Amino acid sequence: MIPPIQDLLITESESVRAAIQVIDKNAQGVCFVVNAKKILVGILTDGDVRRAFLQGKHLDSPLHEVMQRAFTALHVDTPQDEILRKLNDKIRHIPLVDDENIPVDFACTRKLRRIPIMEPLLAGNELNYVTDCIKTNWISSQGKYVKGFEKIMADFHDCPYALAVSNGTVALHLALIALGIGPGDEVIVPDLTFAASINSIVHAGATPVIVDIKSNDWNIDPLALEAAITPKTKAIMPVHLYGYACDMEPILAIAKKHQLYVVEDNAEALGSTYNGQLTGTFGEVATYSFFGNKTVTTGEGGLVLFKEKAHYEKAVIMRDHGMSRTKKYWHDFIGYNYRMTNLQAAIGLAQMERIDEILKMKLSMAAFYNENLKDIDSIELPPETKDRVNTHWLYTILLKEDAGIDRDQLIQKLLQNGIEARPVFFPLHVMPPYQSFANGSFPNTNRVSKQGLSLPSFVHLKKEDQQAICDALRSILGVQRLMETK
Repeated sequence: MIPPIQDLLITESESVRAAIQVIDKNAQGVCFVVNAKKILVGILTDGDVRRAFLQGKHLDSPLHEVMQRAFTALHVDTPQDEILRKLNDKIRHIPLVDDENIPVDFACTRKLRRIPIMEPLLAGNELNYVTDCIKTNWISSQGKYVKGFEKIMADFHDCPYALAVSNGTVALHLALIALGIGPGDEVIVPDLTFAASINSIVHAGATPVIVDIKSNDWNIDPLALEAAITPKTKAIMPVHLYGYACDMEPILAIAKKHQLYVVEDNAEALGSTYNGQLTGTFGEVATYSFFGNKTVTTGEGGLVLFKEKAHYEKAVIMRDHGMSRTKKYWHDFIGYNYRMTNLQAAIGLAQMERIDEILKMKLSMAAFYNENLKDIDSIELPPETKDRVNTHWLYTILLKEDAGIDRDQLIQKLLQNGIEARPVFFPLHVMPPYQSFANGSFPNTNRVSKQGLSLPSFVHLKKEDQQAICDALRSILGVQRLMETK
């Protein structure tokens, strides 16, 4: 939500202190100074304020002593292309005035285009393959693109069996029932994850057991999960949160020691690695989501990777209504309709044909953020260690408690700059449907959930837009720190 022009105006008789308050409220890093007749007479940015302090000015100094008197303003009827030509790295806000030189609106690059949190990149063979489906009438769950998509996913992971399904939630459900997990069984799941992880356990008839995450990687804590194991425990569900791999070595050791299945929820980490090995290749099964906001999309869709043929073959039957593979309309089990359409798979195949390019763009996006945000003391960057490559489904940061602004306020101020940011997931243990599955305390999840936010992270995010995001963060947090110290 871009603020109205009134939120950027201040009269020249006001003090620097009042200007800082206006700048803090509008989150634009600037205010427009008017005289008693409301005529525009100057501009003041947060940078101007800092420079004024260095020159000996103080909070009670009048604005006319520190404001810019030479500035760019345009008439409100100026064509948009001319306004765009005036906006640049130095001129980021232009007041728009009426015939009497009274500000009635303003222009900025962020106002002209909202930067979303995610959007798909459909620049390969997606249209060609979907058109082929329509021309050949192969639009439902039968067709070459379903098999092609399954094969390219299996080949990418060097895994023998891949099964495409209608979404990521049913992928988890199908994985669990293929392993024979159901009533009477317990599955350990991290407290910080999207609800699909725990919902799938409940759908399978099993009992979720919620445990805390590690403070340094935001993923399931191996010590907490081992402490939660009981004679009823059947599986561990590590979730590679926001693209960062779980600490799989101790998790696998615990699973082997207690003879437990490992069901990897890899919905957010396609292409990520742990010790050089792709996530999704550690457990007996792994699941994927291809929702429209994922690194690779099919619109809606999911997939399960299997290592064992028996688990795969059971899942194939259960995915297709429990129907026999050799006897038409004969049902061996009560199954599900979890199939992916040929149309969805056509998009997915086209996406996976460019997976190396897509992952390279993701890593470049994250590297830009890391470099441009690393010196901001009030934020904590995403986990990054030598043993893991994070493909950053969502580039997620933590706002430190001493930042002088809370996470939700920061998200709102970014939105005022035309930038969509999102809070991280709520802890499972605080939500009514899942409270009975949690025992003990969850300090690490509580901290990350309260302080975490994700920034725009789509693969084709332009560098100039990333720079605008970083500049907005600096402006918002910089003004807040200035006010805290004065």
